[in-house]
Amino acid sequence: MATLDSDIKSLVPRFRFGNILPTKDDLHRGANYQLYRVVPLDVMEISVGLGITDYTNDKVEEAMGNFEDCISRLKAEHVDRIILAGAPISAQLGRPRVLELLDRIQQEVGVPGDAPLEAAIAAMNGLGMDRLAIGSRWTSVLNNKLIEYFKLGGIDVVFVSDRGQWAREAFGMSFEEGLEKAVEVGREAASNPDGEAVYIAGGAAMSLHAVPKVEAEFGKPVFTNMTAEVWNGLVHPGVIDPVEGWGRLLGMR
Repeated sequence: MATLDSDIKSLVPRFRFGNILPTKDDLHRGANYQLYRVVPLDVMEISVGLGITDYTNDKVEEAMGNFEDCISRLKAEHVDRIILAGAPISAQLGRPRVLELLDRIQQEVGVPGDAPLEAAIAAMNGLGMDRLAIGSRWTSVLNNKLIEYFKLGGIDVVFVSDRGQWAREAFGMSFEEGLEKAVEVGREAASNPDGEAVYIAGGAAMSLHAVPKVEAEFGKPVFTNMTAEVWNGLVHPGVIDPVEGWGRLLGMR
């Protein structure tokens, strides 16, 4: 890279967080709206779209044809980490294949790869827990694949809620509906007595607000895709300091 003047260097981010988003839709509600309540302003998110149209197995496979182009574009942006976003994508692909894709990112781009369910497994390990309750909005088909994925990661899913959503229903929610649904499924999962921690799954609904709320009500650690990914990629490795106010996970190294 070219040598930069000092005044230009002041705007160069310390960390570039690459994100392969599920869709290529024109409508994106505040892509960084939650992220910058958690991370410092000199962490930059750079995202590309995988082009998924639904969470069914055939549509996920179709969209994965764009994976190589996505990681090539992010490599050109000199990102420091790449997230294969979309928990339903990971669930449909299965853990062995996701791990293979993350290894390919490391080999081809030279930076670590991550995915929501891998970050969630890392979060559970960091918390020293292995019994998870999931606040899910998805169909039983996706939920069953979630359970199997976590099982391969050594995590016992003791409860998962069901709201029957595929991609159309998930992305069709209004902003307010998504906010309310995140708290609703979080509470439902947290009320299960066997769960040690709660994962409020899915990125279509903004769910950061549900983390401190549900934690305060039930006394269990609560995390989302984003908080688990930030902890696994930034807090735990020491890139940024622990973050207070957004859940037990982000508050620990």
